[in-house]
Amino acid sequence: MLRLRNLSAYYGRVRALHRISLHVAPGEIVCLIGANGAGKTTTLRAISGLVRTEGQILYDGHDLRGLPPEKIVEMGVAHVPEGRQLFSDLTVLDHLRLGAYVRRVPRREVERDIEAAFALFPALGERADQPAGTLSGGEGQMLAIAKALMARPKLLLLDEPSLGLAPMLVREIFRTIKKLSEEGLTVLLVEQNAMMALEVSDRGYVLETGRIVLEGTSEELLGNREVQRAYLGKGRGGFLEGVRGAI
Repeated sequence: MLRLRNLSAYYGRVRALHRISLHVAPGEIVCLIGANGAGKTTTLRAISGLVRTEGQILYDGHDLRGLPPEKIVEMGVAHVPEGRQLFSDLTVLDHLRLGAYVRRVPRREVERDIEAAFALFPALGERADQPAGTLSGGEGQMLAIAKALMARPKLLLLDEPSLGLAPMLVREIFRTIKKLSEEGLTVLLVEQNAMMALEVSDRGYVLETGRIVLEGTSEELLGNREVQRAYLGKGRGGFLEGVRGAI
């Protein structure tokens, strides 16, 4: 579904990605792991048309380079950015309707999708008329994901969904990600908690200073000594076991 070929990305004159190549097959969850500043978020921003790029970004056989972000969303790529980036004064319902804007469909179809979003995240249904600024961190993350799903994407780009959340809420978010994948949604996941990311993903890529230095199945990366040393710490029990059991 997605293939990056020799992709470089720039902020002004500074090159943040150095000719990276990766692919994501339909229905997969693929994760990008690495330290802060490795280029994970930039990779998602490049796919979404938010930074200057060179190389190829092929989605369903179409090159996305040069397309405006709204066109990329219309083609089926939705992006949940790091930090949620919600409008604090808009209500939960406002955000969901905004998420469906690019589809240009009858209101009744949008309302059906809103009901589906509330079924997926019941807490949002209870807060439908509340401004986003009054939501907890976990509820805000749920809303950011639900808003992206309102565009009916084929590919979901998720940036740090666990950021700032309590472990119980993290497990709930990742159960939902796994459920969406099982229903056919393709996911490219950026997550600084490497153990958690690899446990829910099919495959992964390790980025360092804008370059892919390692790739493999999640099992291969979890068993790699360098990955264990650099990203997984000394142990794999405790919270990791809780995540595995929850999903």
